[in-house]
Amino acid sequence: MAETRTAAGAPGKTEPREKSKKIGSLAALWPYLRPYRSLMIKALLALVLTATVSLALPLAVRRVVDNFRTGSSEILDMYFLAALVIAGLMAVGSGLRYALVTRLGERVVADIRKAVFDRVIGMSPAFFEKIMTGEVLSRITTDTTLIQSVIGSSISIALRNALIFIGGLVLMMLTSAKLTGLVLLLVPLVIVPILTLGRRLRAISKENQDWIAASSGNASESLSAVQTVQAFTHEAASRLAFGEVTETSYDVARRRIRTRAAMTVIVIFLIFSGIVGVLWIGANDVRAGLMSEGTLVQFVIYAVMVSGSVAALSEIWGELQRAAGATERLVELLHLEDSVKDPAEPAVLPAPVRGDITFEDIHFRYPSRPDRAALDGVNLTVKAGETVAFVGPSGAGKTTILQLLLRFYDPDQGRITLDGTDLASVTRKDFRSHMALVPQDPTIFAASARDNIRFGRPEATDAEVEAAAKAAAAHDFIAALPEGYDSYVGERGVMLSGGQKQRIAIARAILRDAPVLLLDEATSALDAESERAVQDAVDTLSEGRTMLVIAHRLATVKKADRIVVMDDGRIVAQGAHDALVSQGGLYARLARLQFTDGIAAE
Repeated sequence: MAETRTAAGAPGKTEPREKSKKIGSLAALWPYLRPYRSLMIKALLALVLTATVSLALPLAVRRVVDNFRTGSSEILDMYFLAALVIAGLMAVGSGLRYALVTRLGERVVADIRKAVFDRVIGMSPAFFEKIMTGEVLSRITTDTTLIQSVIGSSISIALRNALIFIGGLVLMMLTSAKLTGLVLLLVPLVIVPILTLGRRLRAISKENQDWIAASSGNASESLSAVQTVQAFTHEAASRLAFGEVTETSYDVARRRIRTRAAMTVIVIFLIFSGIVGVLWIGANDVRAGLMSEGTLVQFVIYAVMVSGSVAALSEIWGELQRAAGATERLVELLHLEDSVKDPAEPAVLPAPVRGDITFEDIHFRYPSRPDRAALDGVNLTVKAGETVAFVGPSGAGKTTILQLLLRFYDPDQGRITLDGTDLASVTRKDFRSHMALVPQDPTIFAASARDNIRFGRPEATDAEVEAAAKAAAAHDFIAALPEGYDSYVGERGVMLSGGQKQRIAIARAILRDAPVLLLDEATSALDAESERAVQDAVDTLSEGRTMLVIAHRLATVKKADRIVVMDDGRIVAQGAHDALVSQGGLYARLARLQFTDGIAAE
């Protein structure tokens, strides 16, 4: 747990970090903005209104100053009234702009979050061998929050300041070409630090986001296994590991803050030093009679507006760079190629599905363990309605058989068929809908007992749910819960015992009513009485169905139509219990040491 991975590897490793792309990465957000073009246009109009009105304000100020002593009171009142109207328009326009762009940001981010989740939830397990779920959650939350801030605020402020900068520069030129020329001499001095420090800031921002994700992944891993952490008194080590990752994230954030602060100091100092110098020259021109006081005031206001817009743009530039890094990370998820894909033109399974299964010369290595063969030349035919038990030592490849059948992974060589149809030619949703899985470590969701059982068939009625629970010997303990079937069972079923969770998982499979059943030692966590009841239910359920069982107990093995003995990724023997025992070898040894004692091997 001390080593925490990111999508690109482990932040703590000394491998070169891929440089962040430029602000152009934000262009990847356009597909999510496109559906809301009308909202964008409205926001843009409100933005142009506020920028235009802001630029008109110095004109009114100039008139007031120039007519302060010479003009009549009526004209002076008119100019003050005009200034008030301009202020009102600015207020209304700013409010509209805020409401529209904030709504746009929230809408787009909601769409992005859904798109990322939709993409990740369908990824094969190979994907999760390379990235921690906590990191994915960080991208869905932290990174999208950054993007929401940019779309809902930063971009509109950047556009408004860009308009003020361009418009203010033009009006400055019309007000005094001489002073404007002096101001323009300062532009290169301001642009150079923005570009130089900006590149560094962009790289640091992406690294900062990576470490935030690593911190989330570390915390998620520890909290999801909090009982194991506490049982092995690993709290101190977990705190240390999380603290190290979090402190590293903080150190990177400090570098980002220092870089951005330095850029802000340099830019603002250069801008306002230039304004002071230009103001000094303008003041001398007024004293020499070369321009009026109002003209100088107008120019100064425009200069302040332009410089303020440049300062704001330099601030926003940092936010845009952070958002660009966040966008890259989200786009990486959205554009990831899954190792398991549905065919472009899928075949259709024959109806009804009988359950004939064939493994033809299957070779497979897990992506995370390419140096070791999980399955090595497996050939196996399972007839419809047959119950086949897989036995063998840990790591023999038993669970891999089920994982390939569910097409969590694709074999490196060979093919698997269901009723003669290659699974690779059928959509995963299609053939998986005809299978029901009971894993050795059942997954219980943070919902009611009823919803957990109904997970396998959401349209099932309450009566069907209760019937499945009774068949799985789960009805009595569920009915005894405070709210019966509607009782909340806690995150990962924390309120249930291991046996209770297993029985709910079995009820879920029973309710699915699929022609193919996959049981990874479904009764391993049950007491003798519950095991007998569940075994009877499984026996009834298996009638007319194909059942593949990873078996660790003698009772389960002896009830199978056929036993397949596996060792080191190969099938080493097949047959009935008595015949295999009489042959001696691996199965006979397992039968003596393992099955008779009910000890799980995998």
